[in-house]
Amino acid sequence: MATISLSQMSTNFRIQNHSPVVEEISGLIRVHKDGYVERPPVVPHASCMVPSELKVVAIDVTIDKFTNLWARIYSPSNQQYFSSKLPVLVYFHGGGFCVGSASWACYHDFLTNLARVACCVIVSVNYRLAPENRLPAAYDDGVNAVLWLKQEGLKGTNELKRCDLSSLYLAGDSAGANIAYHVAKRLSSKSVLSPKGVILIQPFFGAESRTVSEKQSAQAANSALTLSASDTYWRLALPVRATRDHPWCNPFAKGAPRLSDPKLFKTMVCVAELDILKDRNIELASALAGVGASVQTVIYKDVGHAFHVLHNYPMARARNHEMMIHLKGFINQ
Repeated sequence: MATISLSQMSTNFRIQNHSPVVEEISGLIRVHKDGYVERPPVVPHASCMVPSELKVVAIDVTIDKFTNLWARIYSPSNQQYFSSKLPVLVYFHGGGFCVGSASWACYHDFLTNLARVACCVIVSVNYRLAPENRLPAAYDDGVNAVLWLKQEGLKGTNELKRCDLSSLYLAGDSAGANIAYHVAKRLSSKSVLSPKGVILIQPFFGAESRTVSEKQSAQAANSALTLSASDTYWRLALPVRATRDHPWCNPFAKGAPRLSDPKLFKTMVCVAELDILKDRNIELASALAGVGASVQTVIYKDVGHAFHVLHNYPMARARNHEMMIHLKGFINQ
């Protein structure tokens, strides 16, 4: 996979006759006062085609045509798996709730390899983005994707006929991990299809108060997440005038879903050592373990936010290989 350099992103937004810019993350998103949103093509999109030698097939499916909710499904094509049921992983991409796609090439490559290594079916959800669709739109899309998966899996539709719905995992990175966390909480309260486990890769949470890693972690030019960008994402994703102590941002805030849910599922938290979110990730993992959840926390040295898809650190490929092995072990426990 080619390295994607965020430090060299084009900041040349298209010149349009629109109102003044009110929010901007350089090279990624620009929001105008009249509501117009610009997202430059920073990351190339990939079709669902997968090289045959990888022994994985992928297809794009529509989940809800009215909300334009769709998913890309990855399934191992190795003959040895044809007669057996496989774990299924519902994955949510990152991007601060505001950018990103299930068709981004970096996610396509990462999930193709994860399906191959972990021997699982992956449903990569293309949820609605903020600020056009602020939270809880992404959470709603996540729940609807799981309900759709249950319905289609029971019908034995296409690649989903090989899914073992009793081995359902929710996963995501950054904002996608936040979505996976909140969707899991919703599903456990509804008794519809509770996950067996949740994988949180550098989960995107926040609060009005700052952690040490947020205040003191010096971010390189190629960092995927700075404190300024984090704050902007939250302003664009949360309900208007909400603070970062909103329960969707701060899992310890008043009104947030209880950590001590009676249906505790096992959780894996993947932390990047150089990430500004490191302290929050470790705090969440410790809190979940403190209420009795089975939690596996892994800290990946010498890499920062989104290293597994952007490969923007010297040690990123080695750490990504380690993460693949850890994810395989967690999913197939």
